[in-house]
Formats: sequence, C-alpha cells, structure tokens
Amino acid sequence: MKRGLRKTSFDYASLLGDVKSRIQQAQSRAVLAANAELIRLYWDIGRTIDARQKEEGYGTGVIPRLARDLHNELPEQKGFSERNIKRMLAFQRAYPRPAEVVPQPVAQLLPQPISSSEPVLQQPVAKVKKSTPAPQDGSDRSLLWLVPWGHHAVLLSKVKDLQHRLWYMQQTLTHGWSRNVLGLMIGSDAHLRRGQVVNNFDLQLPAPQSDLVQQALKDPYIFDFLTLAEPFHERELETGLLQHLERFLIELGQGFAFVGRQYRVEVGDEDFYIDLLFYHLRLRCFLVIDLKRGPFKAGYAGKMNFYLNVVNDRLRHATDEPTIGLILCQDKNRIEAEYALRGMQNPIGVSEYQLTRALPRELQSSLPTIESIEAELAAAPVESKPARRKKAAPTKKTARKTQRKGGRP
Repeated sequence: MKRGLRKTSFDYASLLGDVKSRIQQAQSRAVLAANAELIRLYWDIGRTIDARQKEEGYGTGVIPRLARDLHNELPEQKGFSERNIKRMLAFQRAYPRPAEVVPQPVAQLLPQPISSSEPVLQQPVAKVKKSTPAPQDGSDRSLLWLVPWGHHAVLLSKVKDLQHRLWYMQQTLTHGWSRNVLGLMIGSDAHLRRGQVVNNFDLQLPAPQSDLVQQALKDPYIFDFLTLAEPFHERELETGLLQHLERFLIELGQGFAFVGRQYRVEVGDEDFYIDLLFYHLRLRCFLVIDLKRGPFKAGYAGKMNFYLNVVNDRLRHATDEPTIGLILCQDKNRIEAEYALRGMQNPIGVSEYQLTRALPRELQSSLPTIESIEAELAAAPVESKPARRKKAAPTKKTARKTQRKGGRP
C-alpha cells in the first residue's frame, strides 16, 4: 500500500512539472506572438502613412490630427500619440522590407580575421538579404518582430548605422537585455569592443569554443561607474568593482556568475589569492580575472598561467571546458602581450580597462589642451582690486557736533 502511494505521488509530481512547463512555454509564446503582432501593426501604420504621403501629398501636419482623432475615436487604446505615430513612420522607412531582415545561422556568427589594429565591427548577427524581392508585408519570421517596441525606439534614436542596429537587436534577443541595459551597451559602443582581446585562444581551444570565448570578452572594458582618481591601488579598484557588482556584471556581459574575490587556493604550504573568480554559464568554464594598475608586463602572463593550472586541477569539473584567464590592465601593449602569450599552455586574454570613456577624436581636437589653458591664464591681465577707501579722521568741528548730539566721534 505504501509503495503504491509513493508511486502515485511520484507520478503526480512528474505530471505537475510537465503541465507547468507546458503552460509556461505557452505563455512565453503568447507574449512573443503578441509583441510580434503589435510591431507588425506599427510597421503597417507607418507604411500606410508613408504611402498616402507619397500618393496624395499629405504633409507632416496630418500626424497630429490623426493622433487626436484616434484618441477621440478609440480612447481606450494606448500607444497612438503623435510622437509614437511619427516613430512608426520612421520605423517603416528604416526597414522598408522587414522580411529580408533575418537572423543568421550560428555558423555565420563567428568573428572574421582582423587585419588592422583599428576597432572594426565583427560579422553582424543579422543581415539584410540581397536576394529576390521579398513581400512587403513582412509575413515571415523577421528579426524586427521579435524585438520589443521600446527597444526599437532606443535603437532608432541612438544607432544610425543599419548593421550596428541589427547587431544590437540580435544581442538583445540572445542575452535578454532590458531597455536600460541596451542603452548602456549602445552608450559604451559594445559593438566595437567585441572580439578585440589580445589572446591565444585559437592555439589553446578548439575552434567552436575559441570563437565563442573571443566574442564573450571585450576590449576595452569601461568602468565609468567608479570614482577612482590617480594614483590608486589595485585593491581599491577591486573593491570598487564589487561595490558596483551589478554594473560590473553588465559590463562583463551575459553569462558571468560571480564566485569569489581574493579566492584562496593552497599550493604546497603556501596560500595564493585570485583577484576575481567567475564561472561563465554559457561557456561552461571558470574565468580568472587579474586586475593590474598601469601597463601590461610580460610577467603577468606567467602568473595567470599558474592560476589557471591550479583552478583546472582543484576546481574544474570533468564536464567543464578549460578555465580562461583575463588580465585587465590600463594599457595592454599589444605587441608585448602577443609575445608573452605565445608560449602559454592555457587560454589567456589581455584587455584594457578605462575609468572614463574616451572622447571622440573630433571632439578631442576641438577642445583646448591643458597647456593652452594654462598659457591663456598666465597671459591674462590680473585685475587689481579697488583700493579700500580709508575713513577720514574727524575734524575738531565734527567732533564738537558729535559731542553736542551725545554721540561718539
């Protein structure tokens, strides 16, 4: 009798879990379907307005009137303000053939060789087909329909290049970025910092894993949420990063799980401490981060290689991928780093970090230098303060008057 109860209970738990999973999957599909239908509607409204403007010569003044009349006719419907309708028109004009904007297969997402030291955009994760004309209604599974409208608004206002926009769309879907995180990534030029790490991944990792690791890391990392001033100690940098752990994890990217700070490993009779230890959920491996102040030095690679050997021996599970090392310094000195990594037996990357975002070149050239400001201040005439007027000494006549009035001179 007891066996039957246990079996029934086990079967019911399995049934409950199966039904719960199906409900959650259906809810997720329903949300995605509703979002897709809404984006299709907005795109179609934009197309209708665009066509009428071209055919019948409607001016921009029709949009405020349309927004006002829609509000009066359908007061319960939200999302049809003048501003949003203008955004629908801009959305349709930005993507006139949405059926051609499709995600690429995973095999096509791999980074391309970099031939220069200048930042370049890696192969985009989405592309616009150059094949036969697609239907104008975008009835297939377009990448556009999968991204929330609020994210589209951010992309249209902040990212002018189409291929960059498509890259951010795919990253949003892959990593589940919120609108705020998307804005942070755009502001830090995330699309230019992927795949720029100096590394030996191709030599130490198999092809699929090495490509994934390359794309998971950045160069440079931007820690503009810290308030450190030169000179500072490495421990201060480490403490600041952990005090802003959420922002730090966002900057690192999706998949990083924090394991420990100053993580102790014992080798023989001596203790060693790893600055920061993470586990990457997508790469399925530990990641050791060593923080360094100042420029990269060749000795850092040997120390990192030592840490990776210890982590692989003491912490790595049989199913984990090889542990990865990332040295973060203020100047990676690419040539020296490449030589230092060449003989290492573990996968190691070297990236820079910045405490403030670098100004664009055109803005830098328009700003005065510190020397020019100092020279201008030195040449400026010093304004002399007006001489303080001394009070005149009271005369005998004034003193007699004051005494008669009972006052003091």
